[in-house]
Amino acid sequence: MIEQILHIEIEKCLSELYSAEKQSIQFQKTRKEFVGDITLVVFPLLRSSKKGPEQTAEEIGSYLKEKVTEVSDFNVVRGFLNLSISSDFWFNQFLLAYKTTDYGMVKLDATAPTYLVEYCSPNTNKPLHLGHIRNTLLGYSVAEIIKASGKNVKKVQIINDRGIHICKSMVAWKDYANGETPESTGIKGDHLVGKYYVEFDKYYKKEVSELVDSGMEQKQAEKEAPIFLKAQQMLIKWEDKDEEVRVLWEKMNEWVYSGFEVTHKRLGVDFDKNYYESNTYLLGKKVVEIGLEKKVFFKKEDGSVWIDLSAEGLDEKIILRSDGTAVYMTQDIGTAIQRNEDFGFSNMAYTVGNEQDYHFKVLFLILDKLGYDWAKSCYHLSYGMVDLPTGKMKSREGTVVDADDLMQEMVDTSKSIAKELGKLEGMSDKQADELYEIVGLGALKYFMLKVDPKKRMMFDPKESIDFNGNTGPFIQYTFARIQSLITKYNSEILDLKLVDINKEEQTLIKQILDFPNIIQEAAINYSPAVIANYTYELVKEYNSFYQNTPVLNEENVDVKRFRIALSETVSSVVKNAMKLLGVEMPIQM
Repeated sequence: MIEQILHIEIEKCLSELYSAEKQSIQFQKTRKEFVGDITLVVFPLLRSSKKGPEQTAEEIGSYLKEKVTEVSDFNVVRGFLNLSISSDFWFNQFLLAYKTTDYGMVKLDATAPTYLVEYCSPNTNKPLHLGHIRNTLLGYSVAEIIKASGKNVKKVQIINDRGIHICKSMVAWKDYANGETPESTGIKGDHLVGKYYVEFDKYYKKEVSELVDSGMEQKQAEKEAPIFLKAQQMLIKWEDKDEEVRVLWEKMNEWVYSGFEVTHKRLGVDFDKNYYESNTYLLGKKVVEIGLEKKVFFKKEDGSVWIDLSAEGLDEKIILRSDGTAVYMTQDIGTAIQRNEDFGFSNMAYTVGNEQDYHFKVLFLILDKLGYDWAKSCYHLSYGMVDLPTGKMKSREGTVVDADDLMQEMVDTSKSIAKELGKLEGMSDKQADELYEIVGLGALKYFMLKVDPKKRMMFDPKESIDFNGNTGPFIQYTFARIQSLITKYNSEILDLKLVDINKEEQTLIKQILDFPNIIQEAAINYSPAVIANYTYELVKEYNSFYQNTPVLNEENVDVKRFRIALSETVSSVVKNAMKLLGVEMPIQM
C-alpha cells in the first residue's frame, strides 16, 4: 500500500522538479542499521535530475516530507533515500488488517483458474513412510497456499496399484501367508501387505544366491529366480484380466486403502480425487497408438515402443515394453490427459522427489509433442530427499521409517517433554492427550516444511519438538500465550482510538501487513518454507514486543486496547499461516 502511494507521489515530484515522465521507481526495505521504513533507490533517477545522487535524494526527500502526509522524515545514505512513514499511517493500516476477516487470504473468484496439485501417490505394496510424509505435507501445504492466493485448487493423487512391485507382494502373500488378513493378525492392512513385499525380497535374494552358487551369472540369476518369474507371470495374467489374480489384487489393495485412509486422517490431509494406475495406463496405451500414427513414437524390432528425444538433448525413452506391458511413463501420459478432461486445469504441479527430474522433463516433452498445449503449464515440484541420523531408507529391505510409527513417536515425545516442563496444569486427561497430538504432529509438519523444498533435509525428531528456536512448538506456545492474554483481558474491544505507536509496535504492524505478499510469494514459488519462516520471524518479533512492552499493565486504556488488538491480530495471522502448513494451534499449552 505505501509503495503505491509513494510511487504516485514520486512521479509528481519528478515531473515538478525535473520535468521527467515515466521513470523507473525502485523501492526496497530499509536496512536494519539505518533509520527508515522504505528506501528509494535514487541512481536510476539521475538522468532526469542531472545532479549527483545525494543532492537528488535530498531534493526528493524534502519534497515528499513537505507534500506527502504519510512521510514524516527522511535521511540520505550514499544515494539511497530512506523514508520514515508516519505513525498515523501504520495505525490506520493496522486497523484495516484488524477488521479484515482472514486477513491476507484472497477470496476465491468463480472465474479463477484451476490449479491441480498432485501429492502422495503411493504404491499399494507397502505402507507410507518418512519420504511420503515430506511429499504429502509439501503437496497439501502448497495446495492450501495456492488456494489462499485466490486460485481454484484441486488435490489429486495417482495410486500406483499395478505393476511388478505390486505382484511381488501378491506372490509372497499367496505362497507364504497361510491366509493371514488384517483381521486375523490385528495388523494394519498396508503394514500387512508391506510385510510380504519384504518377504518377497528375502526369498528372491536367497534364490539368486543359490543360482549364482550353481554357476549362473549374477544378472541372469536376477532375471531367472523362480519367485521373480512368478511375479512377472502374475503381471501378465493381471493385464489379461485373469479372474483369480484380479480377485487377490482387489482384496490386498482394499487392505492397503483402509490403512492409507487412517494415516492420511491422522496426518490431516485430504484429496479431491484419486486416480488409479490400473485405469489410466489403459488410456496411456491408447495414446501410444496415436503417437505411433503421428510418428511421435517408434517401434523397435522386439515390439517395444520408444521416443527419441536426442534433438532435445535427452536420449531414447521406453514407452511400452516388448511384451506389451506398460511402464510408469505410459500411465503418467494417460493420467495427465484424463485430469485435463476432468478439470480443464490451467496449471498442474507434480509433487515428486528430485530423483524423478528426468522423468518429468520427458513426460512434459511427450505431452507437448502429442499436441497438448497445456503441457507447458505442467510443473514438477521437485524436492530433496529426507535423511535420518540413522541413514538411508530401503523399502524392500524393511528399513524404512514407517509414517504411522513416526507420528506416534512424535506424539509420545511431545507427551514426555510436556510432562517434564510442567505444561499440563489444570488439564483433564482428554485435553492433555489432544495437546500431545497437536504439538507432536505440529512439530513434525513444521520441521518438514520450514526447509526449502528443493533442499535435501535431515529430519531429527528431537530437534523438531524443541520448545525453543525455529520449531512448531515454539510458535504454538506463543499462540497459546496470546490466547491466555486475550482471555485475561476479558473485555470486548468495540472501538480503537488513534494512539502513538512505538518502534516495536510499528515493526509488528509492518510484518502483519507483509502477510498478503508472503502468501503470494509462497504460491508463486510453490514453497511452504516462505510461510513457515515468515511465521517464525513474526512470533520472534512478538515475543520481543511482549517482553519489553506492558500490555495488560498499561495504564492508558486506549493504548492497552490497541496492544490487545495488536496481539489478537498477530495470533490470527499466525493461526492462518500455520493452517496453510496443516498445523493446528492449541488454545492452552
